[in-house]
Amino acid sequence: QVQLVESGGGLVQPGGSLRLSCAASGIIGSISRMGWYRQTPGKQRELVAIITSIGSTNYADSVKGRFTISRGNAKNMVYLQMNSLKPEDTAVYYCNVARDYDNWNYWGQGTQVTVSS
Repeated sequence: QVQLVESGGGLVQPGGSLRLSCAASGIIGSISRMGWYRQTPGKQRELVAIITSIGSTNYADSVKGRFTISRGNAKNMVYLQMNSLKPEDTAVYYCNVARDYDNWNYWGQGTQVTVSS
């Protein structure tokens, strides 16, 4: 059974930092990429950052220079280090894993990040 367990969300003041973690289990086959997306009420889910199996990364323009995505040594973990947080970063953050060879992907349950003073 596939599971993605996210953690690390919470309430932080503007300018603060948070680190999100996502642990994947039960996945058969090679993961092509892992990523973080976010969604606010009434808006579409949007890409925050992704990292491929060879370590290539891609970021939304709004988070470049502030957020860093990385994978754990075990390759089934993905992290999102978020620095210099802004109120507009407030959202539910979702972890996603994907396989390209069969066009499969899976979502975590989401973790709330709130940036407010």
